[in-house]
Amino acid sequence: MAGEAQRRRQWPLALSLLAALTGLVVLWFYDWRNGVLIFAGAVGLAGLLRAALTDTAAGLLHVRSRVFDTTFLLLTAVAIAVLGLIVPN
Repeated sequence: MAGEAQRRRQWPLALSLLAALTGLVVLWFYDWRNGVLIFAGAVGLAGLLRAALTDTAAGLLHVRSRVFDTTFLLLTAVAIAVLGLIVPN
C-alpha cells in the first residue's frame, strides 16, 4: 500500500513530463517553434504546480525550497519561450 500511495503522489511530475513529451513530439515531427512553446509551457506548468502544492504533494518536483524551485522553473520557462520566439526559421 505504501508503494501505491508513493506512486500516486508523483502525478505533478508525470503531468509535467507528459506535457514536455508532447512538446518534444510536436517539435520533432511537426513544427519546431510550436514544439518549443509547448515544452516551455510544460516547464511553466511544473513551476506553477510546485508553487501551488505542498512539499509532500509536489512529489519529485520538490528539489529545493518552494521559492527556489518555483523561481527556477518559471524563469527557465520564460527563457525557453523567448528563445523559441526570437530565433529565426
